[in-house]
Amino acid sequence: MYLENLVRRSLLGLAFIGLMTAGAAAQSQDPSLQSQDIKQDKKDTRQDRRDLRQDRKDRNQDQRDINKDKRDIRSDRRDVRKDNRDIRKDKTDLRKDNKDLAQDKRELRQDVKEGDKADAAKERADIRKDRKDATRDRRDLNADRRDRNQDVRDVHKDKKDVRHDRKDRNQDQRDINKDKRDLRHDRKDLRRDKKGH
Repeated sequence: MYLENLVRRSLLGLAFIGLMTAGAAAQSQDPSLQSQDIKQDKKDTRQDRRDLRQDRKDRNQDQRDINKDKRDIRSDRRDVRKDNRDIRKDKTDLRKDNKDLAQDKRELRQDVKEGDKADAAKERADIRKDRKDATRDRRDLNADRRDRNQDVRDVHKDKKDVRHDRKDRNQDQRDINKDKRDLRHDRKDLRRDKKGH
């Protein structure tokens, strides 16, 4: 019985000592774990710096795209104004040609009525010339309208591109801010790990 108590006490004592040792080991960090943590923190820091550089490049490229799209918008608006001026000029020319055509037809009727064949032939030649001019002016007017409509579409497309590029730039800036936060946290962890806390 005495021997049994002795064995029981010694086993309880060893179990207690084992528990205390395990608790102490759990509280003190293993140097290999600490060095692995430091390595991981350094790796995270390097990766965050790479991400930060890449996000800055992306943001700057998006800003360049925005500036280019703004220049394109200004250029397209200038083209629209020029096309509108051309349209107004072509409309004026077309009205003038139609007016000349009507005048020549009146004079032709007058010359035929009076029997003046020489003047009638001259009026017919003027009519053919005025019809050619009117046809050319209509063609120019239609081409100018097509150009203007294409320039208006270009303006809308460039505005859409600007909105998209601004959205990308803002997202890149948010990524930069996040990477800066991550970098600060990783540096903080690295300092804490080096101190051994």
